[in-house]
Amino acid sequence: MIHVSATPVLALRGVSKRFGAVQALTDVDLEIHAGEVVALVGDNGAGKSTLVKTISGVHPIDEGAIEWEGREVRIGRPHDAQHLGVATVYQDLALCDNLDVVANLFLGSELKSASVLDEIKMEKRARVLLDTLSIRIPSVRIPVAALSGGQRQVVAIARALVGDPKVVILDEPTAALGVEQTAQVLDLVERLRERGHGVILISHNMADVQAVADRVAVLRLGRNNGVFRVADTSPEEVIAAITGATDNAVTRRRARTATATKEGAK
Repeated sequence: MIHVSATPVLALRGVSKRFGAVQALTDVDLEIHAGEVVALVGDNGAGKSTLVKTISGVHPIDEGAIEWEGREVRIGRPHDAQHLGVATVYQDLALCDNLDVVANLFLGSELKSASVLDEIKMEKRARVLLDTLSIRIPSVRIPVAALSGGQRQVVAIARALVGDPKVVILDEPTAALGVEQTAQVLDLVERLRERGHGVILISHNMADVQAVADRVAVLRLGRNNGVFRVADTSPEEVIAAITGATDNAVTRRRARTATATKEGAK
């Protein structure tokens, strides 16, 4: 059984972010526990990318608070997020095609011995990490350019784990993948949960969300528009929250109630 932490490893409390005259986020709350996958969904322009960039330190928040394991912290730059234990895998992956898997995994975090790259130690660690995550690739010395889309995606996720983060953010990890490659990535997401990581999964694919997420957090026009437990919620309910159909239903219900009250007062 997967253990979910009682205290959120990461929590956003009333977070707001403005870019000039544009209010991108307004009073957003979000909690991520260790050992769970939270899908962050919303239509284009809902604020998902901005929210992720506030967590990863690209865009410091204007208002509200960010808590890490119950204490308030300030994330003003990417280094702050990485130091806390937040790793982000963006959609473009940022892999170097001409380098092999080992070089990509340790890019910027190379292991050295007497000021010389310790290739043997890095290769051993790479093999251990990939084996732990049950990642299958032809060789750790194969150039990334020779890998399939799914293999490239799991290598990018594995690279994010080199620093042993507590929260992993995945930005549309299956967007450009086929069925088999998507299944490979989703299997890896489940293994991250089993290892006790808190995972934020940004996705437009409700099938992927239903397959691996524990909870779904919906953003609409830069605001919270519902948090749902996947086990207790239909995809239609989540889609209604994304599109605003839920808001319209509430408005109509309130209008009917107001009308009935007015009629009864006559």
